Amino acid sequence: MIKKNLIIFIPSIEQGGVEKNLFLISNFLATKINKVKLITASKDHKHFKKINILGPKSKIWSNTSRYSKYFICLVILFKLFLKSKNYVVFAFQANLYCIIICKLFGIKIIVRSNTSSIGWSQNFIKKFFYKKILMIADQVIVNSNDFKKELKKSFSINAKCIYNPLNKNEIIKRSKEKLKFNFLKTSSIKIINIARLTDQKDHLTLLNAMRKIKEKIKFRLVLIGTGPNRNLIENYILKYNLKKNIKILNYQKNPFKYIRNSDIFILTSKFEGLPNVLLEAAVLKKFIISTNCPTGPREILSNGKGGELVKIGNFKSISEKIISYSKNKNKFIKKINYNFKSLKKFDYYMNLNQYLLVVEKYLKS
Repeated sequence: MIKKNLIIFIPSIEQGGVEKNLFLISNFLATKINKVKLITASKDHKHFKKINILGPKSKIWSNTSRYSKYFICLVILFKLFLKSKNYVVFAFQANLYCIIICKLFGIKIIVRSNTSSIGWSQNFIKKFFYKKILMIADQVIVNSNDFKKELKKSFSINAKCIYNPLNKNEIIKRSKEKLKFNFLKTSSIKIINIARLTDQKDHLTLLNAMRKIKEKIKFRLVLIGTGPNRNLIENYILKYNLKKNIKILNYQKNPFKYIRNSDIFILTSKFEGLPNVLLEAAVLKKFIISTNCPTGPREILSNGKGGELVKIGNFKSISEKIISYSKNKNKFIKKINYNFKSLKKFDYYMNLNQYLLVVEKYLKS
């Protein structure tokens, strides 16, 4: 019998893979568990069903920095605990702060760590505190086995790996929506990248590869995403006369129709967790080139059997693989089909039910 109530904690809902998984997991849990609460400072709640949203009344907080949202949501969590301790918290964000507050009140906490520790553990002091605090969480969930090994090796943390739930039918269905975008209606090789425009995603490596192939093959590249590096990317495109070859689009509610109308999906990240975009490209049977970054791409692409893995920052290798594909597409069909067939481990309901089992364990304790 369930004895406690569930709180999902994510102060800042943005536009990325973490949020996609948040919506899927939260809504699924809400169909199985009564009275699920979600604490956030963001005001876009349309993706949630049967969930009680808790947040600051003023809209001012939704337009503040991520850390301001952390602060106000932690205050809300603190106030809830002053009234009742009959909760289990499932944190998707601000994990360390959330763990500290929960432990002060003796509350069980599950945290989902979304991105390889490479992105946040370079500072020795920071690494020390991450290790000490993460260790006192009741359960740490990660989204790839390499990530699980990384936490064990670097932090002595026994995390549980649950893959991202992949709704193949929904992706295929939405990909068939008509695309009104003439830029991709061409005989050129059509390349796509979907990622936040940040240093982590390393768009300059991708742009360097495009610059290298410019005089060798006809291509079109679509970058979908928003972020602080937009001006940097636009200046590069102008400087090297790539405006006719490259288009930048803001975040798209339906990226799948863009992927469907492309030939190659390229990921140039320096680090990840388990990149949803590679899974989505695999569902739509696209040829994938990805950096072999920690963590996720190697697992998704089955160590290169399902796509091409390159070293981080190696734009020459990326350009060579694009040219190779342009000369003989049929050569890569075997890899594309292998990748599609290997998606079984990311099964939608299988992985959602794994989340449910973990959450119910603590709700019943």
